[in-house]
Amino acid sequence: MKFESVLSNVRKLAEKADASAVDFLAVQVNLTDCDPGVFYVEVKDHKVNVEPYDYHDRNCAISMKSDDFNKLVNGKLDPVEAFTIGKLKVDGDIGKALEFSELLKK
Repeated sequence: MKFESVLSNVRKLAEKADASAVDFLAVQVNLTDCDPGVFYVEVKDHKVNVEPYDYHDRNCAISMKSDDFNKLVNGKLDPVEAFTIGKLKVDGDIGKALEFSELLKK
């Protein structure tokens, strides 16, 4: 899957996301099969922002293949299962990674 397709999909999901209960969340997503394959999702002041850049002061970074990432955000791949079987790697706060996956599924 192309990086632009993934980014577009995440931006659409972010528009619908209910971030009213989230004060701050910054997650960098590393798509391991895309080049470039880095973007971030930030929730600040209850607004969701998605940009195609590194985010150095993030809560966590997640790394996975683009197809698996799309399944994750579309609710077709359980984040705990993906982490357990090695399809999802988390660098940083695992709780924030779970919060991120729930945010985009709503």
